[in-house]
Amino acid sequence: MPSRAPARNGDPPVPTPSHPPSRFALLLAVGLAACGTAAQAERADRNKPMNVEADALRYDDLKQTSVFTGRVVITKGTIVIRGARVDVRQDAEGYQHGFVTAEPGKLAFYRQKREGVDEFIEGEGETIEYDGKADRVKFVKRAELRRFRGATLSDEMVGSVITYDNGTDTFSVDGGPASPAAGGRVRAVLAPRGSASAPAPATPAAPARLRPSTTLDGGGK
Repeated sequence: MPSRAPARNGDPPVPTPSHPPSRFALLLAVGLAACGTAAQAERADRNKPMNVEADALRYDDLKQTSVFTGRVVITKGTIVIRGARVDVRQDAEGYQHGFVTAEPGKLAFYRQKREGVDEFIEGEGETIEYDGKADRVKFVKRAELRRFRGATLSDEMVGSVITYDNGTDTFSVDGGPASPAAGGRVRAVLAPRGSASAPAPATPAAPARLRPSTTLDGGGK
C-alpha cells in the first residue's frame, strides 16, 4: 500500500507512490473551455493546465486523444490521479474525459478538493472514469470513496461501483461480486454534519475505518 505524504497547509495526507520517478516527465498544458454550466465544486480546477508524468505518451491530434502509460501521475489544480494507464479524450466543447486503469492487483487513485469548503474527496478502484463535462467520477471494482473535512476522515464507503457527482455533492454505491471485502454488499460510515455553533465533544471519536487489515490492506494497492 502506498505511503502517506505529510500534510501541507492543513490538507489531509496524500498517498505517494512507492516506486522511483518515471523515466521522463511529460507536461501537457490543456486549457478547458469555460462554456457550459460550470459546477462550483470544480470551477477552479477546470481552467488549470494538466501536468502529466508517465513513461510513454501516444497522442492523436485528429481525434484529440492522449494515452499515457507507465506509472502515470496527473495533477490538474487540486486534482490528483494515479494509475498504470490513463486515456484522455477532449470533446468539441473542450471538456476532458478520462479513463484510468490500475496495475494488476492494485487500485487507481483520484483526489480533489471541493471549492469553497475545506473538504477533499478521494477514491480508488481498479478503473476510474472521469467525465469533465458532467463533473462526475466513477470508481469501478473494489471501489472506495472517502471524504475528508480538513484533515479528519468524515465519510467512507466501499462497494463494487461508486459514482460521485461533484456538482450536486451526491453519490451512489452499488454492491456486487466486485466488492469481495464487503461481502458483496455496500458498506459505509457517514459522519453527521455538526452545527458550527454546537459545542464540540470533550473527546471526539474518530470515524470508524472500513478497511480491516486482514482484508483490504492485504490487497497491496
